[in-house]
Amino acid sequence: MAGKIEARLAELGIVVPTPPTAVANYIPFVTVGRLVFVAGQVPFVDGRIAFSGKCGAGASIEHAVASARACLLNILAQLKAAAGGDLDRIARLVQLRGYVACTPDFTDHPKVINGASDLAVQIFGDAGRHARAAVGVPSLPGDSTTEIEAVAELA
Repeated sequence: MAGKIEARLAELGIVVPTPPTAVANYIPFVTVGRLVFVAGQVPFVDGRIAFSGKCGAGASIEHAVASARACLLNILAQLKAAAGGDLDRIARLVQLRGYVACTPDFTDHPKVINGASDLAVQIFGDAGRHARAAVGVPSLPGDSTTEIEAVAELA
């Protein structure tokens, strides 16, 4: 029987992807006590970066929001692995740290990272509300438009 979060994902038409593997010398998540620290997730879809480019230099806000949503889905995949396959074990999303590849004059970082934040709240309800940072950077791995890290609490 599917849990509450799996049922919500089905309602939203969302399939949790296979967790991406680490592409360098790190592990995708670390659990310390009841906290899960998820390494930065880029917008991998089907094994490739699906959203690339810089905001302010060709990548639209809509493109970047979709990139942030893809990052959140990969975070969800890592959290599912950390929770032994049961997303109902995620008590709350504590924090997101979002990075947006952009030009120096781009200032809509919060709008971009809302792509992930809004999706987290759609999925987890109040337990998806989190502390957050949204930061602009000159480049990200593989020319990704966004990269997002997360901290979550296990029940």
